[in-house]
Amino acid sequence: MSQFEHQDEQNHPRPQVPEFTKMVEKSLSRRRFLGGAAALSAAAFFSVSPVSRAIAAATSSSPLLGFSAVAASTADTFVVPNGYQAERLISWGDPLFSNVAEFINGGGNSATDQLGQFGDNNDGMSFFPIDENTALLAVNNEYCNYELMFEHLGKQMTALDVQKAQAAQGVSVLTLKKNAKGWQFEKDGQYNRRIHANTPMAISGPAKGHALLKTAADPKGERVLGTFNNCANGLTPWGTYLTCEENFNGYFGSTASTTVTPAQTRYGIGLKDAGWQWHQFDERFDLAKHPNECHRFGWVVEIDPNDPTSTPIKRTALGRFKHENAELVIDKSGHVVVYLGDDERGEHIYRFVSRDKYSPDDAAANRHLLDEGTLYVARFNGGENKDGELAGDGEWLPLIFGEHGLTPENGFTSQAEVLIHARLAATQVGATTMDRPEWVAAHPTEPMVFCTLTNNKNRGVADNQALNGPNPTAENHYGQIVRWQPTSGEHTDDTFNWDLFLLAGNPTIHQDTLYAGSANINADNMFNSPDGIGFDKAGRLWIQTDGNYSNEGDFAGQGNNQMLCADPTTGEVRRFLTGPIACEITGLAFTPDQKTLFVGVQHPGEDLAGSHFPLGGSHTPRSSVMVITRQDGGIIGT
Repeated sequence: MSQFEHQDEQNHPRPQVPEFTKMVEKSLSRRRFLGGAAALSAAAFFSVSPVSRAIAAATSSSPLLGFSAVAASTADTFVVPNGYQAERLISWGDPLFSNVAEFINGGGNSATDQLGQFGDNNDGMSFFPIDENTALLAVNNEYCNYELMFEHLGKQMTALDVQKAQAAQGVSVLTLKKNAKGWQFEKDGQYNRRIHANTPMAISGPAKGHALLKTAADPKGERVLGTFNNCANGLTPWGTYLTCEENFNGYFGSTASTTVTPAQTRYGIGLKDAGWQWHQFDERFDLAKHPNECHRFGWVVEIDPNDPTSTPIKRTALGRFKHENAELVIDKSGHVVVYLGDDERGEHIYRFVSRDKYSPDDAAANRHLLDEGTLYVARFNGGENKDGELAGDGEWLPLIFGEHGLTPENGFTSQAEVLIHARLAATQVGATTMDRPEWVAAHPTEPMVFCTLTNNKNRGVADNQALNGPNPTAENHYGQIVRWQPTSGEHTDDTFNWDLFLLAGNPTIHQDTLYAGSANINADNMFNSPDGIGFDKAGRLWIQTDGNYSNEGDFAGQGNNQMLCADPTTGEVRRFLTGPIACEITGLAFTPDQKTLFVGVQHPGEDLAGSHFPLGGSHTPRSSVMVITRQDGGIIGT
């Protein structure tokens, strides 16, 4: 997430409590529990009484969590549990090739240097094994911190500065080699590659060639330059990487008066940018000159990391919005299902179901599975049920032109427009507004899906964001994790059951359940703003945070951002690591043997907060990928 979003979740006085919130607090105080499942198969969770789950959560010791929890920290370092070790793999500005300059402290590198260096603000990532000793790591590079990238702190931008910022974003593909020291980055590795804001890309799927995607440089609407603000990611079973474009809107502005459409406004696009200043030096980001360029971003991009010469493809069938990640599963039926979050207050959770089925023996056919299918958006029904818990059912609403009001009378003239303006389509069909849906993660063996809802200062305040079942907290600045299960256990089901796995909070400051957190949150594991999540093979749920690190007020005692591990069956949560000053912990990838974990540290020292991670001394703070192993060589988390 970019610096222009997360820092506005500051300390708040306790808001006035509406009737819905009073009802929820009464419900939760009876049970003092949300979401910890009984000690049995996760698939059976929704059939177990909440009383049984509450007892299990209070008494269980998870068989999955075998490490000693670390304490909250405000230190400028990376802390892992006893018995573990963490090493730096690569940092922003490290050269990928021998003929590229090394990183220069204080922002001295050129745009040309940055094209061959590891990008800035690494986020989501995926590991691709080649053989026992060779692998690839594809890593998103989300955005830039101008105050760290330039000596002038971004206050005297030039065309060359903008080119450098454009070169620092996108994706870095790294070649890894395993030796006696573990997995190491290989400079000049044959797969090393930078994909950035000016890399040529193809457009595919239903929106390809639509008038809204046509520009003077691309009159056919089939080719586009670049990807940027790449947040989280996805991994396909056919060996490709999915990178997700999130806050693309902030790069567009206008040097002259022009008309901004209601659809553009819904996506946050306006005459003023978010401070990046690209439109002042690169005219394709100037709305007055190229009003359609903004429609060419906000997509999921598929990349073949095994072929450095391959052309990335924007898959328009997955819809256009502020994508967080793309969680792909193969349903029992063989169809590909992709779960998607739209990371903005009051936006939605989506699901894509492929028309055709996955074939393990037909790699070529699989490459087109994400071009044909149906995009759905979630409606969550219910709230407090008869057992006094926040739970209910839900349905997936198809976003199909001509159905459910997606008609010319309501501004939709084709399936392409439904996908280009997916947010408007979701509102039209009656989707549930959510508290900033971030990462989605599917359990590796059970038909259960989790989504982090990181925070929402507008919940219960904005007219269109009334409190609802999975979003029960007014001015929500701690966040929660919602969980659902397909009704019949298949990801292609059109209905599901849901509950809240946890409510984050601060029990040392608040006594009421909605702000203290659910029963599986305590003084030793509390946190705010869950963001990145993912499962390992054993079913441990790893939770990363991107929240308020002030360690004051509502956030006292929570320290720097962190990574936790949860047992989805018992509900137990333990803090696994803490990051340095002013960072976000984001991005995770395991090796197949589960003995190495790659974790990202993004924007340490942002806003000149005083970090010098990872090298210490007077070094410029740099986003980095860390490699975590156990000292005894065992499996992570056990």
